Amino acid sequence: MNELKILVVDDEPGMRMGVERSLRNYRFKLPGFDEEVFFNIRMASTGKEAVEMMELEKPDILLLDHKLPDLQGLDILLDISQKKLDILTIMITAYASLEVAISATKHGAFDFLAKPFTPDELRNAVQKAAKQIFLQRQAQKLAAERRQVRFQFISVLAHELKSPIAAVEGYLRIVDKHMLGDDIGKYDTMIQRSLRRLRGMQKMILDILDLTRIEAGTKNRELTDVNITEVALECIDGVTPDAKDRGVSINLESPENITMHADRGELEIIFNNFMTNAVKYNRDNGRVDVKVQPDEHGVTLVFSDTGIGMTEEEQNRLFGEFVRIKNEKTKDILGSGLGLSIVKKLLAFYDGTVDVKSVPDQGTTFTVRLNKKDEASR
Repeated sequence: MNELKILVVDDEPGMRMGVERSLRNYRFKLPGFDEEVFFNIRMASTGKEAVEMMELEKPDILLLDHKLPDLQGLDILLDISQKKLDILTIMITAYASLEVAISATKHGAFDFLAKPFTPDELRNAVQKAAKQIFLQRQAQKLAAERRQVRFQFISVLAHELKSPIAAVEGYLRIVDKHMLGDDIGKYDTMIQRSLRRLRGMQKMILDILDLTRIEAGTKNRELTDVNITEVALECIDGVTPDAKDRGVSINLESPENITMHADRGELEIIFNNFMTNAVKYNRDNGRVDVKVQPDEHGVTLVFSDTGIGMTEEEQNRLFGEFVRIKNEKTKDILGSGLGLSIVKKLLAFYDGTVDVKSVPDQGTTFTVRLNKKDEASR
């Protein structure tokens, strides 16, 4: 259950007791919230007493009489505003008028009840206030979670960029000081390593931009009839140089002409990520098999490799942001840790899914499901 504190401020004893009786056993559920809401009621007969109780007990809802013997209700509203107290106020008055309502609202009142009011009118007012309180708290919780996620994202990003920047700086200092002598050929290895590190940082920045656009809903999508086999062949061409360097063969099994209504760039990102990983995490002289399997509902893509594989625990972490599987076998393999996270978000555009099966030292198979035009274009 969720208890909300109500402070009733009115100089009429009958009014205070009537409110207390109406709300004493009142319980209800708000839409979207599973737990029941009920009230803990306190009462004050003067403005001074109310101010003191607000400082001590910090009510969630204030039922405030406009006319009090010592203070005006508007004076108390002003005090709440100046002290920035998190209290929702419902003004109660026998002098109901548009002018009073406008003045109370300007001073921060949430709602307005004119005497005489029925128990149902009172309950409806406090229920509306309770809903506002819970929505505000939910928004505050989400905002706090977003701040934490943003902080973690920036922290991980700084950590991931710090290492390659330090490496490049170290190599440049060696070159700058001519520590290996004047023969420029002696610096070739360091120059190539620096360029490799810079390419890795560039890819990370591009991946972050892609991820940001997707999550912000600002990614431009161009849906056309795309030849998936053509995309697969182009992506194979892109990874072939790295595959040849390690003796990895790539085999494609696909109909000659299979089209799908999709964004070509998105399909390229999906293919590139899985195929690049299949080569990177493969063993020398290994094999990559890519299958494109169409059916009446969509397309299934299967990416299999004979690489280093993963444990079950590693598979469970695979699609998180900045997640890279780090162990003795992967320590020299570079990556942003964002590729599969981006793929997972892109698949949502197609009501798509991805499954992974992997065995350490034997290989990994990713099975990707993409739905057809009507689902993809929603």
